[in-house]
Amino acid sequence: MSESLKEKTPKVEKVAKAQKLVGVKGMNDILPPDSARWEWLEGQVRALMARYAYRNVRLPIVEPTALFVRGLGEVTDIVEKEMYSFEDRLNGEQLTLRPEGTAGLVRSVVEHNLLYEGGKRLYYMGPMFRHERPQRGRYRQFHQIGAEVLGFGGAEVDAELILLANDLWKVLGLKDVRLELNSLGQPAERQAHRAALIAHLEKHSDVLDEEAKRRLHSNPLRILDTKNPAMQSVVESAPRLLDFLGEASLAHFNAVKAILDANGVNYSINPRLVRGMDYYNLTVFEFITTSLGSQGTICGGGRYDYLIEQVGGKPAPAVGWALGVERVLELIKEQGEALPDLAPDVYAIIPETAALPVAMQVLQTLRACGVSAQMHAGTGEGMGSMKSQFKKADGSGARFALVFGAEELSQGQVTVKSLRDGEGAQRRETLSTVATWAHTLQSTL
Repeated sequence: MSESLKEKTPKVEKVAKAQKLVGVKGMNDILPPDSARWEWLEGQVRALMARYAYRNVRLPIVEPTALFVRGLGEVTDIVEKEMYSFEDRLNGEQLTLRPEGTAGLVRSVVEHNLLYEGGKRLYYMGPMFRHERPQRGRYRQFHQIGAEVLGFGGAEVDAELILLANDLWKVLGLKDVRLELNSLGQPAERQAHRAALIAHLEKHSDVLDEEAKRRLHSNPLRILDTKNPAMQSVVESAPRLLDFLGEASLAHFNAVKAILDANGVNYSINPRLVRGMDYYNLTVFEFITTSLGSQGTICGGGRYDYLIEQVGGKPAPAVGWALGVERVLELIKEQGEALPDLAPDVYAIIPETAALPVAMQVLQTLRACGVSAQMHAGTGEGMGSMKSQFKKADGSGARFALVFGAEELSQGQVTVKSLRDGEGAQRRETLSTVATWAHTLQSTL
């Protein structure tokens, strides 16, 4: 090459390979086939909620930080340690990725005056965010399904929500799920118990760990939920909140238990059950399993009669629960329950690209009739050999292969070949009567 040509040839700069980006730790992609399990669970929940006449609410992921500080309590672990909070760069507003769903739902009910015409039964689904150490069943982005009843103060709605959750475990085929109940009474009763509890814990201050000492005067009730073995004897001997309940609180609790008893729901009373948010009063409950190690609580909730007023609404009673979707799905997997069938009903074998228009028309008709159909896709003109296509059809899990060969199409037909009966039985069907044999095909699926 001459010197003049070399000078005119542009230099090719070596482009550095871009660094591969990965997701945030503890915030996971949900991919097939797992995503189908999520859809299945959500479908079961929607159907059950409809039977109980609960209506769906879809809430924002980002809320004012003040909503959670006011609603959950400033000295809760969530507010102190776990919230993803930030300042809006455009207007300086303090915002937070929602760490739970109840406060946001209550904000929505108040903002839109939903209780104007009476009480409401509502449910929600979606992601929540907490900055925690990721582990099995506990992630930084996790998902909850919540059911809430607002505007009704009777014990019957507490019991209804528990029955709803209990029915869900039956629908999902879950076993080894037990119900624990407690009552937190009313604020004045809790204050009396709080004073007695602090006095008891102060007598044993030498046994308290640093976390308990920090909470002693700010949130002593949460000390009862400690997992520290060294503190168990102190906690066991602590004053019980149930012993401080007045007549009305006891009557409410007994009414809840009576309805559960009448419906054959087994439960145990756990006087140490307090839940993690400050907004609870009266009934609290958790559904717990021993199959998931330390992350045993799969659903929890209770009554929160003062939260609506705390976020600026007119005083109104409310009660609800939330379940952890990841934990419920993990429990389904742990117990070996059957998962939804992800395979298509039919797989289309297309030897030549010329058959694509007819084949795709047939597949559209099948889909309109409710048959799940997957089409073989090649690259350009190369659709792949019949052998390779049948191999992919078998790998898809489909019950039947539809063969759109030149011979079949010349006669206005398609071959329907069984892939799962061991003998590979096959028959011809007429293209002009797709809808008719589609319904026959469905009956065999």
